[in-house]
Amino acid sequence: MTIEEFITSAQSDPQPPAGLTEELQALWHAKADNWEDSHNIAQEIHTPMGSWLHALLHLIEGDVGNAGYWFRKADKPMRSVDEIPDLWNEIAAELLS
Repeated sequence: MTIEEFITSAQSDPQPPAGLTEELQALWHAKADNWEDSHNIAQEIHTPMGSWLHALLHLIEGDVGNAGYWFRKADKPMRSVDEIPDLWNEIAAELLS
């Protein structure tokens, strides 16, 4: 699946495609503006990727302080709210590669 196909699905489909990893499900829900569903999934992923997703979600929420905690836990550089679209794409590219 390409990033473009993934984005199209999140913007038009009622549910994520079957067979997605938990990480991709969380990212799909984030793009579909289902923050709560995305957060519920991400907080159960106890890996650096799960922490990175969690950081993205707290940026989306506007909780920059909490996002900073999750960026540190993921060993990733802090990003700003203005960088949310680029960060989403960066995470998607890594997960879809």
